[in-house]
Amino acid sequence: MRTFVVMRNNDVSGISGTGKVAEGVMFSDGQVVIRWLSLTPSTNIYGSMSEFIGIHGHEGSTTIEWTL
Repeated sequence: MRTFVVMRNNDVSGISGTGKVAEGVMFSDGQVVIRWLSLTPSTNIYGSMSEFIGIHGHEGSTTIEWTL
């Protein structure tokens, strides 16, 4: 299991903001769980990191910083 933070340099949607926008964990089977750090926090599950980035990559404005 590895933990990470989701960083945004530019918010193309105008919703999630910039800087550290989420915390996450990637399990040994590749599944990813994200906890959004917004005024209305939510938790989402993705089948893989590539699936998450494909949906929330914001045209390259999203980066992953591994913390563990």
